Amino acid sequence: MKIAIAADHAGFALKQILRDELRTKGYEVADFGTGSEESTDYPDYAAAVGGSVAGGAAERGILVCSSGVGMSMAANKIPGIRAALGTNADEVRVTREHNDANILTLGARFTSPEEATQLVDIFLNTGFSGGVRHVRRIAKLAGLDRLAQEENTGK
Repeated sequence: MKIAIAADHAGFALKQILRDELRTKGYEVADFGTGSEESTDYPDYAAAVGGSVAGGAAERGILVCSSGVGMSMAANKIPGIRAALGTNADEVRVTREHNDANILTLGARFTSPEEATQLVDIFLNTGFSGGVRHVRRIAKLAGLDRLAQEENTGK
């Protein structure tokens, strides 16, 4: 599985730990930055990872910022992205099973490296449960993406 990963300055250290852990476990990892703790803008990194996942270059994405919220908000602006903030194991499991989340966002200020590693493992190893009701809801999310694209292009 190919994983796209990125962080802003606040998430840099945790991103480095997660990236190295993923590579150790045999995942192919595309690191979209940042490369330091120098101040950066999180939407730039959400766009890079979101574009990679939405375009099919990566199967899943991981984004880290201070709270995880900004990255989630930015990534969810990209059609086809279902980014979810992960704060505990049950939440991450359900967001994969029910919502088929394709990007996990984490808050470096609120998540230890050990917790983050556990959440990423759950995110990557939990499948979408499918079923009529969940598939129907994912289709409705895709419909919202199409509606937003039409509004943005004037069609």
